[in-house]
Amino acid sequence: MTGPAAPTIIPLPVDSEPERPTLKTIAAETGFAVATVSRALKDAPDIGEETKRRVREAAARLGYRPNRAGVRLRTGKTNVIALVLSTEADMMNHTSRLIYSIANALRGTAYHMIVMPFFPDQDPMDPIRYIVETESADAVILNQTKPEDPRVRYMADRGFPFATHGRTEMGIEHPYFDFDNEAYARIGVKALAACGRKRLILIPPPRAHSYARHMTTGFAEGAAEAGLTFELVADVTSDSGAAAVEAAIQDRMSRLPRPDGILAGSTTSAMAAISGAERCGLVIGRDFDLVAKEAIRFLHRFRREILLVHEDVGRAGDFLARATVAAIERRAADLGQCLDRPDRVERA
Repeated sequence: MTGPAAPTIIPLPVDSEPERPTLKTIAAETGFAVATVSRALKDAPDIGEETKRRVREAAARLGYRPNRAGVRLRTGKTNVIALVLSTEADMMNHTSRLIYSIANALRGTAYHMIVMPFFPDQDPMDPIRYIVETESADAVILNQTKPEDPRVRYMADRGFPFATHGRTEMGIEHPYFDFDNEAYARIGVKALAACGRKRLILIPPPRAHSYARHMTTGFAEGAAEAGLTFELVADVTSDSGAAAVEAAIQDRMSRLPRPDGILAGSTTSAMAAISGAERCGLVIGRDFDLVAKEAIRFLHRFRREILLVHEDVGRAGDFLARATVAAIERRAADLGQCLDRPDRVERA
């Protein structure tokens, strides 16, 4: 007697992984040559905007993603741009807008952004050396420049592509976008003088940064020209914690003769200064006025009496992204340097 026949095992079909879309796939979809597709995705200036749009839409529709390992082996590039930021920056307003605008400008290009922070107790050169020595990015964007900035010299000496949000005074030509903080301080002083304020105080950026020098110069010269008394707040900067700025302004406003006009170097320090003054029983718009700058509009929701100057950080991010890509690709940018000069103070 024989046993039951062994069951026949029929393997089930296994779905093969769908083929990864390539430049050739996009070319077949759009009818453009592979070379045109490649240059359109890199935002090449000689490719028309309509062609770029069609190629990007096809790439998104097909789920195209460049093979980064292959790109690096073939070209030596990572297609990564590193944004190096201090953790002391005004993350609530200025920095968040900068990150968004750079990332938005890189959408649809071959490049992507990473954010690399450095801390107050850390050598600012550390992240720069790491990126350059490990070749973990193709370029760097940095802010809070110094007049003599070792990061700029290090990258310039090595021919490493970079752009800065802020100027230097080193005789090194490099792409930058900067907000004219000297002009900001001058028009801020004029606005305070127009409100009848006589004794002004500045909450300046950290003294080592280039824009601190610009803002302090505009403030001091503007106040002197208007015949106003002026001073700088002691022991804190516009990058100090809100509690420290609040305490410093409360202490200063509790002593006579007290300032009646405040110029703030950041959004956070403006809010903290108002809180410190109000702790002394003072009322903004009656006992003192304050000028602040902001990148994202919301300070009038905090206190409608604030005198505001808008800083177009969105424009800065777009400019820096394009200038950095141009530096990576060793081609001239449309505009290598830009100084954004404010010309008006807004009232609610």
